[in-house]
Amino acid sequence: MTLDQTLFAAPGVSRPDIGPLKVMGVLNATPDSFWPGSRYDATARAIAAGEQMFADGAWVVDVGGESTRPGAVQVSADEELDRIGPIVSGLAVHGRVSVDTRHAEVAEAAVRLGASIVNDVSGTLHEVATRLGVGYVGMHSTVVPVPAGAQPSYDDVVAEVSAHLLEIGAAAGAVELWIDPGIGFGKGIEDNLRLLRRLPELCGLGIPVLLGVSRKSFIGTITGRPVEDRLAASLAVVAPAWSAGVDVIRVHDVPQTRDTIAVLEAI
Repeated sequence: MTLDQTLFAAPGVSRPDIGPLKVMGVLNATPDSFWPGSRYDATARAIAAGEQMFADGAWVVDVGGESTRPGAVQVSADEELDRIGPIVSGLAVHGRVSVDTRHAEVAEAAVRLGASIVNDVSGTLHEVATRLGVGYVGMHSTVVPVPAGAQPSYDDVVAEVSAHLLEIGAAAGAVELWIDPGIGFGKGIEDNLRLLRRLPELCGLGIPVLLGVSRKSFIGTITGRPVEDRLAASLAVVAPAWSAGVDVIRVHDVPQTRDTIAVLEAI
């Protein structure tokens, strides 16, 4: 049995027919993102880290200036832009850059500095991306940042997330569009697992899918491991994502993810 015939495969679809699974590298210009290994509080260090991601095979580097982990402290748009502006402009000459933001003014400024994708955890900036003529990632979320200790409730998480993502797709007129189910954003562990189990359904909505699971807390709940020890378990999600037809996977660990994809493609 081949990978594209497994439980995780979209019916009648093999990964080579869809195209290669692309890797988005995570680069956080924040002091409080949940994974310390992705935090870069100095512009030169951040640019060097982004350059290394490109060298390791990242298709795009995603630069963020506000943590959106549960319970995160919100920052002003001015502070967010001060954090990411020099990094975006410094990296844009080396490769493709996306801006991870939920603020229109930050998205606009970042695009002027060279970003070509708006990665929007709020799912509300599609009009901005369309007007600017750049790519757009619209994510499902209940509220961002998610309040610490929030207990979400869904009648059917896959149906509800799918409906929301289709609404984003119908409203967006961006030159490039991806939808993100928002693993970990206002979802319990069983909700996250149901969404991952049914990735082929999400990939069957007719809009390219971006998936972010790297080192997230549900992985820690499953494995009992702290964030610094969640690489192997994060890589385990690459196989079902690859097989289901996910277009982009957002990760902290670019070379290890690229190696995993290379082996899947070889098999």
